[in-house]
Amino acid sequence: MTNELVQTAVVDGIATITLNRGDKANAMNRELIAALGAAVDAVATRCAPAGDVRVVVIAGAGKAFCAGMDLRGVMDDPAAMGDMLRGLSRASRAVRRLPVPTIARVQGAAVGGGCGLMVVTDFAVTHSESRVGYPEVDLGICPAVVAPWLIKKIGAGRARAMLLAGGTMTGQQGFDVGLATHLAPLDQLDATVADLARRLAGGGPNALAVTKRWLNELDGSNEDAVLDKAAELSAQVIAGPEAQERLRKAFAGR
Repeated sequence: MTNELVQTAVVDGIATITLNRGDKANAMNRELIAALGAAVDAVATRCAPAGDVRVVVIAGAGKAFCAGMDLRGVMDDPAAMGDMLRGLSRASRAVRRLPVPTIARVQGAAVGGGCGLMVVTDFAVTHSESRVGYPEVDLGICPAVVAPWLIKKIGAGRARAMLLAGGTMTGQQGFDVGLATHLAPLDQLDATVADLARRLAGGGPNALAVTKRWLNELDGSNEDAVLDKAAELSAQVIAGPEAQERLRKAFAGR
C-alpha cells in the first residue's frame, strides 16, 4: 500500500510503515498524521493471529526518523495545531495497541512527537550519533501528549526530569536512559532491525497478542480518558500566547 506521505510494505510477515517526507525530516503536518493513522489502521486488519502480519516496523525516509510536529504551516491557526496533537495522540494509541510486536527504526533525529513515536513502540533501534529528545518546553509547548508513553518507557522520575529540562540528547544517551532498546552502528542499523523483526516474527502469534493486550492493560495504555486529557492539555498550551510567541521567534530564525 502506497501513499505520497506514508508508504507501507509487507514482506515475509513484516510490515514496514515509512514516513515519506524526507525532505522535511519527516516532520508531521496534518496530512502526514492522517496518513500515518490510516496506515496503522490498515495494517491492524492484517495483523496476526488472524492475519499475515507478524511484526510492524515504523521508519522514516531519508536521514531523519521524525523531526516532530511541523507547525510552521499552521502558525496562525491554533485550532489546527490542536487537531494535529489530537491526531498524533490517536495514531500513537493505534501503534501501541497493535497485537504484534512493533519496532522503531531510528536512523536520525527523533524529536518531540517523533520521539513520542519512538517510545510508543515495543522496541526502538538507533545509533550513537542520532538526536533524540523532547524540546517542547523550550518552545513554550506542553509535552503532555508524549508524557504518558515516556513514563511507561523509562519511569516517572526520569520522564519528569527529561520533559522539564527540554533539549535533546545523542542516541547513545537515549539508549543509556532507556529511550531505545537497541543500539547499533549506523551502517548496521537496517540489519539489526531486520534480525530483530525476524526473531520476533517467530513467536507464537496468539501468545504475543495476548501478552501485548495484557501488558497494555497493566501499564494503562488502554486508558483513553488520560490520553484524551493529555491531548487537550497540549492543545490548550500551544494555543496560548507564550507558545505562539516562542514559536514565531523560532521560525523567524530558520
